[in-house]
Amino acid sequence: MSTAPTGPSPTVRRRRWALFPLVAAVLAVLAVLAAALAVPSALADARQHGRDAAVAHRLDRLVADHDFPGALASVRDAEGRVRNYTAGVRDLRTGGTIPRDAQVRVGSNTKTFTAVVVLQLVGEGRIDLDETVDHYLPGIVRGDGVDGRRITVRQLLRQTSGLPDYDDVLFTEPQDLVDLSHAYHDPRRLLDAALTRPARFAPGTRWEYSNTNYILAGLVVERVTQRPVGEEITRRILQPLHLRDTYWPGVGEQDIRGVHPRGYVAVAPGAPWVDVTSMDPSLGWAAGQLVSSPDDLRRFFEALVAGKLLEPAQQAAMLETVAAPDFEPTEGWEYGLGIARHALPCGGHAWGHGGDIQGFETRNLVTEDGRGAVVAVTGLPTSPEMTAAVSASVDAALCGTKP
Repeated sequence: MSTAPTGPSPTVRRRRWALFPLVAAVLAVLAVLAAALAVPSALADARQHGRDAAVAHRLDRLVADHDFPGALASVRDAEGRVRNYTAGVRDLRTGGTIPRDAQVRVGSNTKTFTAVVVLQLVGEGRIDLDETVDHYLPGIVRGDGVDGRRITVRQLLRQTSGLPDYDDVLFTEPQDLVDLSHAYHDPRRLLDAALTRPARFAPGTRWEYSNTNYILAGLVVERVTQRPVGEEITRRILQPLHLRDTYWPGVGEQDIRGVHPRGYVAVAPGAPWVDVTSMDPSLGWAAGQLVSSPDDLRRFFEALVAGKLLEPAQQAAMLETVAAPDFEPTEGWEYGLGIARHALPCGGHAWGHGGDIQGFETRNLVTEDGRGAVVAVTGLPTSPEMTAAVSASVDAALCGTKP
């Protein structure tokens, strides 16, 4: 079941006054005028209540119709009002309500954080987007049709490098999501796994999603800064934005630090959910390691789209997109440098990314007029229809908050 959205509730205070008749008459007239002026506010409150109910209903449907154990959302409307919602249970074994400030693993949303760090370093003159990967990581990107001397940093961030995805090597069966959940993966091990496969296409000739691109982007950051990529993300993004529920797990850290729901996977559609809340997120590293909350994640994307993290030249580079037909089950997606552009069903477009990792899926979008929505579910989808339902709930939250 859904909890009520957060946010202050209006309080009405009434007093009884003993008044002379003339004063009472004057105040009666003023009261009528005040009531007339209050109508727009009352209508706005009614509309907001309708929006709240619609978002809560969407989360309920994710649980009831699509069998997700739980769902969380954070939504900001164009007037700046923020509401947080939950549905379902915190733990399939013991029940309980999901806290609205809960932390979840946000998977590939990490890519956007990594891209921001790379682009900040570009702005500082320490990385060149059109320089080759080999310039920063000499000799380590070689394979069947793969050559780091032909792949640029921009192609890594835009997913147009042609690099094979290490996920396709390490996770060949659904059961691997459970069996390998406690395995530690060094970033070079992830890269080496990818390089056992041939190139998917010549660099720059197509778009195709590959986690390997962002493992290399993280390695470039570490080579240039001589510091861990997680430390750079923390120093450059998390601390300035005061994202207190967002953190980079340490080496070997498998538990979620803050208040959180349990996270689950199923090895087939309709199969029982398996608890994988405790897992090693190193398999994602710079492509998917972060833990955050829906509210923090929304605030990050809002700050990014508002131009608060990058200089104008790097902001423009990030938002220059190419068609990304296979990014989501739904149509209308384009991909920039670590961020995606989506055509909204109610008109206009929004920016975000999304992420999947054992136990959790998140989808998120923000608009340039200040609206934002993040939806997280506590089970990894087993079908494109389940993922599409999560994405549709984000669309509905944004379109429902349009003035």
